[in-house]
Amino acid sequence: MICIVRTRTLRALRSDLADAEARAAAARTDADQHQQAAEMANDAAIRAELAIEELHERLARAHADTGRVEGELEALRAQSLLDTEDRAALRMLLRTARKQARADRVYVLFHRGVLHSVHASLEAAEGAAEAEGAPREGWTTHAPGAAMPPAAEVTWRVQPLPLGGAR
Repeated sequence: MICIVRTRTLRALRSDLADAEARAAAARTDADQHQQAAEMANDAAIRAELAIEELHERLARAHADTGRVEGELEALRAQSLLDTEDRAALRMLLRTARKQARADRVYVLFHRGVLHSVHASLEAAEGAAEAEGAPREGWTTHAPGAAMPPAAEVTWRVQPLPLGGAR
């Protein structure tokens, strides 16, 4: 079968073909550009997810650190209050001892470095310690000028303190 096509129709078909090929090439170029943009967006999304995960980890560490620091702060506040109470109790006991004894010194009983009580005599301080469970023997005295062991290392310690202007 033979088909006869006019020249004008053939030119129009070839022109349409060229236009279609140009549009197809432009569409391929656009598709490639869109594909590259999609890959870049995908890469950016992956980086953003990794950054978010890292920030969540940092936030969790910050929350843990905050909780730890708040706990330490609460412990330090409690210790500060105890120290203040100890000082107030010591002042009160010293005033009481000054009023009652009119002695030149009082004997302060410490339990592991913490003020336990104040007494008018060494025997009264040792008796109070023994009443709290300290052994009846084993009390030692330190030579004048000798270094005292750290208070936390000594279970019970009696320390004489001068009162008022006494030296």
